[in-house]
Amino acid sequence: MMRSVLVANRGEIARRVFRTCRELGISTVAVYSDADADAPHVREADAAVRLPGDAPADTYLRGELIVRAALAAGADAVHPGYGFLSENAGFAAAVADAGLVWIGPPPAAIEAMASKTRAKELMAAAGVPLLAPVDPSTVTEAELPLLVKAAAGGGGRGMRVVTELADLGEELKAAAAEAATAFGDGEVFVEPYVVGGRHVEVQILADAHGTVWTLGTRDCSLQRRHQKVIEEAPAPGLSDALRDTLHQAAAQAARAIDYRGAGTVEFLVPSDGRAYFLEMNTRLQVEHPVTEEIYGLDLVAQQIRVAEGRALEARPPAPSGHAVEARLYAEDPAAGWRPQTGTLHRLALPDGVRLDSGVTDGDTVTVHYDPMLAKVIAWAPTRDEAVRKLAGALERARIHGPVTNRELLVRSLRHPEFADATGLDTGFYDRNLAALTKAGPADGAGVFALAAALVDAHGRSRFGGFRNVPSGPQVKTYACAGSEHEVRYRLGRDGLVAEGFPDVRLVGLAAGETVLEIDGLRQKFTVTRYGDRVHVDSPPASGGAAPTLGARTLTALPRFPDPAARTEPGSLLAPMPGTVVRIAAGLAEGDRVEAGQPLLWLEAMKMEHKITAPADGTLTSLPVRTGRQVELGALLAVVTD
Repeated sequence: MMRSVLVANRGEIARRVFRTCRELGISTVAVYSDADADAPHVREADAAVRLPGDAPADTYLRGELIVRAALAAGADAVHPGYGFLSENAGFAAAVADAGLVWIGPPPAAIEAMASKTRAKELMAAAGVPLLAPVDPSTVTEAELPLLVKAAAGGGGRGMRVVTELADLGEELKAAAAEAATAFGDGEVFVEPYVVGGRHVEVQILADAHGTVWTLGTRDCSLQRRHQKVIEEAPAPGLSDALRDTLHQAAAQAARAIDYRGAGTVEFLVPSDGRAYFLEMNTRLQVEHPVTEEIYGLDLVAQQIRVAEGRALEARPPAPSGHAVEARLYAEDPAAGWRPQTGTLHRLALPDGVRLDSGVTDGDTVTVHYDPMLAKVIAWAPTRDEAVRKLAGALERARIHGPVTNRELLVRSLRHPEFADATGLDTGFYDRNLAALTKAGPADGAGVFALAAALVDAHGRSRFGGFRNVPSGPQVKTYACAGSEHEVRYRLGRDGLVAEGFPDVRLVGLAAGETVLEIDGLRQKFTVTRYGDRVHVDSPPASGGAAPTLGARTLTALPRFPDPAARTEPGSLLAPMPGTVVRIAAGLAEGDRVEAGQPLLWLEAMKMEHKITAPADGTLTSLPVRTGRQVELGALLAVVTD
């Protein structure tokens, strides 16, 4: 019986494991980097041990430090969470060798699945269907497109899609370099890239007594950069025969390596309805909550019970209903999924949905780790109801801080291809991203700017902003989504007179909120200001001139901008703090460059970001070097037209 568990992880998954431990009466131990010293998972643990440094390589990837921390804190078990060392067989063995209980599969099972190439050989021998590997030295045009894939790790690192045979050599080198940096293993392999395929997986749970549960299917096809964005259970639209095939193959995979604990077997399902083994994740998945919701299980509690040697029931409980999960990221989908940093002032969801988050109000989103803020999960009796419930909750959420993908999630859930499950494949965002991120006139940013101006004026005037004598108009300017909105209005005895808003009437004005009647429809706006950033929230509405989405982030602009804030034309500034990991081969000041030509690559938040020339011209300045860390807004290069 475990008494104390150390979680060798951070953020959302550490908090998730702690929650179950508290319910089971088990004390908890956190580990933390210097960047995470004040993080929620540290505050919530019963005890915490510092891992000096900020970077994962110096902290959460140092297995010997974590084992030492567990022993020093008196823990008798270690839960690895997901990511970091969760699929490291050497770490699992070190935990066991130290006399601690490893809450995961045996090291031998982890080792068997650690390399995707070796895993495929093992699965082929066990009769599990899989895509045949491609020899890059003999590949032909007829075999395109291809997928170059890292043999180790996950999360989309070290993956490249090749559509032109001439690009294969460079993509192999780039994928190997990225894999070596991310996982310490540069091995890559090539397999056919299935266009229009679905990513379907099976959750398994196995004990040490020969019982293997297959806990249904999940569809995780909506992905960006080969990382999942929206997941659901059960996977819709599968035939009974295909579902049985997936369950049987997953159980075969588990038994072939004498698996114990929770794991996931992932498959690619092309449009022809076949299924091919992709890989097995020997850990708990990020998307495990959707399975928990439909089976009424706590998978972390089941992991702990299996690690204590207990036997599973002969059969799992019956599933019920449908669950959908959306990953809320601090990123800008319209800008190449660029990660965002800064203070998360507020994160609040309406009642009725599950929120698994690694951050709380006031926390800082840093450059050191993955930009996922939270997972939002909705359960309902049917898929349609679950999707509607999740979209509505995200729309009504109050998220004040860095730019997020919230609006993309709402639009994705309501997209016809997703809503009727006809477009569930890994190419969903390739087809639809431009439309899903396009701002239109229905977005109503001008009305939000008016609401912000009225509340701002009310908060700055002891008389509420109203004037009983004629006066000039109040003028406020805000930036929103790349556009400026100048608001000119008067508040007098006849109420609100706002230029450009003939059908808007002021109904109520109080501290932090206003009610406007827009084309006959009353709508409430809540306004919260943090410095020059203004967050305006409103219940989603439709019809008339009212905005259709319930939140806008504005920047209050000064009346007289500072000319010194301008930068030299053609300057390329760092879009985020990060490290320069590569500069284009042979590139030097004075070179001619073409629009879109890659100049250098930044690494931040577990991703590489390509910096390209904005136009044809001459590279007149390149002040950075490989390995240099840069801050947000730092000058990277100058291209002169």
